[in-house]
This record gives sequence, structure tokens and C-alpha cells, in this order.
Amino acid sequence: MPGKHQHFQEPEVGCCGKYFLFGFNIVFWVLGALFLAIGLWAWGEKGVLSNISALTDLGGLDPVWLFVVVGGVMSVLGFAGCIGALRENTFLLKFFSVFLGLIFFLELATGILAFVFKDWIRDQLNFFINNNVKAYRDDIDLQNLIDFAQEYWSCCGARGPNDWNLNIYFNCTDLNPSRERCGVPFSCCVRDPAEDVLNTQCGYDVRLKLELEQQGSIHTKGCVGQFEKWLQDNLIVVAGVFVGIALLQIFGICLAQNLVSDIKAVKANWIKHDDGYKLLK
Repeated sequence: MPGKHQHFQEPEVGCCGKYFLFGFNIVFWVLGALFLAIGLWAWGEKGVLSNISALTDLGGLDPVWLFVVVGGVMSVLGFAGCIGALRENTFLLKFFSVFLGLIFFLELATGILAFVFKDWIRDQLNFFINNNVKAYRDDIDLQNLIDFAQEYWSCCGARGPNDWNLNIYFNCTDLNPSRERCGVPFSCCVRDPAEDVLNTQCGYDVRLKLELEQQGSIHTKGCVGQFEKWLQDNLIVVAGVFVGIALLQIFGICLAQNLVSDIKAVKANWIKHDDGYKLLK
């Protein structure tokens, strides 16, 4: 209509999405740095940092690896998302989106493969646990992890107590001079609720008894079977946790991509205005 001017809203970067992404990632970044610091401190206490070859000497899993890897990934993602959002850096935001997307698809692929190849996963889990049973006394962190798992799931070994024959301190061979010969760790024992002091020798010589006699003293079920049972009993909770993590990842990717689009729109508008100014000159 004549006499009236039309006003067009200039494109701008959404503050809510920008600062929400910044705040979320700064928490992520701090937590990642904390995990990484704990992992490096633990390695320092064990002398790994002064002797890197010790990382490959351990036959089983060093639980500190979990802190270092998870902390490292969280720190990198948190840094990219935090600085990318604050400085409106499209390269860092795209890196954040792609990295988070790769993690999401790796998790999805792992879940699908675990469902399709159940028997293979079970065999690999047996192999993994037995490998760590062999290295039980080699690393205190691994020892604590195995003890926690056996106590939590009320189990012993991968398939049963006899898996402890794989460990040089617990095997039943005549050449084994260890006092723990033909025994199991205390974490395999059935705890007496009335017992105030933990009996760390409760598993000594227990595998010299008949299987029926063992059942009163130790857990005779394997950890693989108990873990599968725990998964089935807590399927809704486990699925809920994974779905929640997946939704957070998708939300983070969408937020970062939306911020990239806003930044590109603002830059394109600047270029358009700059070109118009040059034409007027």
C-alpha cells in the first residue's frame, strides 16, 4: 500500500540456542577434564606415566583406560561445542556435530550387532572375562573391578568357579605353591549378613569340595549368565537410559546445526549489504 513502508526482519543468531549449547558443553567439558585428570592421576600413582610399556604388559583390562578414553572424548566434544557456540565458529560446530553423529551411529550399530549376533557376543564376553581372570592379581584396579562385578551379580568366573583355574594363584595343579590353590577370591563367597568383618579367606580350598557342598559357601553361577539375567530383569531401565542418551545426542546435533544455519544466514546478509554499499559508492 502507498505511504507505508515494509520492514523486513534481519537474520540473527538465536541467543537461547547459542547459550544453551554453550552451557551444556561447558559442563560436559569440565566433567571430561575431571575424568581425564582422574585417569592420568591413577596412571601416575601406578607408575604407568614413567613407564609407558606397562600399558601393554597387563594381560587384562586396565579400568583406568575407561576414565582416560571417556574423559578424552568428553573433553574434545565439550571444547568444540563450547568454543564453537561462544565464538560462533562454524568449523568447531560442524566438528562437534559430525563427531557426535559418529558416536551415535557407532552406538546404534553396536546395539544392532549385539542383538543379531547374541551367541558371538556371549563367547566374546566369556573370553574377555577369562582374560581378566588370568590377570586378576596383576593390577589392583582390575582386581577391584572383578570383585565388584562378582559381588554385585552374585557370580564367580565367566561360566563358573572352575574358571579360576586359569589364574596362576588359584589353579588346582600340584605345582601351584600358592595358599590360594583350589580357591576363589572372597568376592565369590556367599556373605553372612551377621558377619561384621569381611572374611577375605572364605574362598580358600573351596573347590576341593564337591559341587553341592560349594553352593553353601560360594556363588556357583557364572557372571555371563548372571549379567544376561540382570539385563533381562532391568531391560526397561537399560533401554530407557540408552534412548535418553541417544535423544540428548540428536538434540545436540540439531542445536549445533541450527546454530550453524543462523551464523551462515547472518554472514550472507552481511555480504549482501556489503555488496549493496559498494554499488552505491
